[in-house]
Amino acid sequence: MSVLTDEPATTDTSRVVETDVLITGAGPSGLYGAYYAGFRGLRVAVMDVLPQQGGQISAMYPEKPIFDIAGFPSVRGRDLVESLVAQAAPYDPRYLLGERAVDLAHASDGRPVVRGGQGTTVRAGAVVITGGVGTFTPRPLPAGEDFLGRGQVYFVPDASAHAGHDVVVVGGDSAFDWAAMLAPVARSVTLVHRTARFRAHRASVDKIRALGFEIVTDSEVSALHGTARLEGLEVRHRVTKDARK
Repeated sequence: MSVLTDEPATTDTSRVVETDVLITGAGPSGLYGAYYAGFRGLRVAVMDVLPQQGGQISAMYPEKPIFDIAGFPSVRGRDLVESLVAQAAPYDPRYLLGERAVDLAHASDGRPVVRGGQGTTVRAGAVVITGGVGTFTPRPLPAGEDFLGRGQVYFVPDASAHAGHDVVVVGGDSAFDWAAMLAPVARSVTLVHRTARFRAHRASVDKIRALGFEIVTDSEVSALHGTARLEGLEVRHRVTKDARK
C-alpha cells in the first residue's frame, strides 16, 4: 500500500463509503476486529482482495482442522470463519470483497481515505491493517497445467469432491495437511515431495506416516496423462531420473 498526500478524486458518489473504522483484510483477525469495533458502537467496513471472508483459511484450508486457536482443541477452518462472521453480524459490518486496497491518502481534515482497485473509495476515522499473504498464485507443476480443472486442482475447498478417487498430492507443508484431510474419503492417497526433508510440522508428517500413505521423495511430476480428464501421471526421481507411473 502506497501512502499519498492528497485525497484522491472520485466522481461516483455511490462508490464512496463513509465509516468509523476500515479494516483491510478479512481473515480471522480482521473478522474479529469487525466484531470488536462494532461492539463498541463503531461503524465498520472490511476490505479484502479475495471474494469471500476468511482469507487464506477460506481459500485454501476450509476443511482443515486447526489446533492453535485458544479455547478450541480443534476447529474446522470453515466453522471458525462462519463463527467469526456470525459474531460480527449483529453490528452490520460492510464487506468490500474482491477489492484490493490500492492506496492510502488523507482528506483535508486529516481523516484517512483508502481507494480500492475496483473503484471504491473509503473515508474512515481509522484504518486497521490485518492483511496476511493477501492474494496468492499457486506454484505451477513443471509438467504443465493441461488438466487444470479436469482432475488437476491447486486447492481442496471440499474434500468430498475427491471421494472414491486415487489422489496424488504434490507439494510441501500444506500437502501433508491436505493428504490427511483427504484420507477419510479418497480411495488412496500418495504424496509426492521434491526433497527427502520436510518443512511441515512434525505432527503432520507423523500423522501421514501413521496412516500408511506412500510418500515419494526426491521426485517431481514429469508428465500428465489423460483424454477428457486426468487419468494418470508420471513421477521422475530428481537424482536417478528413474520414472514411474
